[in-house]
Amino acid sequence: MTITAINVRNQFRGTIKEIIEGPVVSEVDVVTRSGDIVTSVITTRSVKDLGLEVGREVVALVKSTEVSIATL
Repeated sequence: MTITAINVRNQFRGTIKEIIEGPVVSEVDVVTRSGDIVTSVITTRSVKDLGLEVGREVVALVKSTEVSIATL
């Protein structure tokens, strides 16, 4: 998959602000260019496989069929 294959409305470019690693899943906070924070929950193995670290520039891709909303 290439970035150009994804609808531009579903991309958020930014920098990793924080990674909270758990034994199975981790939270990755990305600060976008507009200053918003996008949080992704991915496997801890993926964090390691992708070489994710604080300060790294990334593109967060969102599939509209997989967006969930939860109350706090």
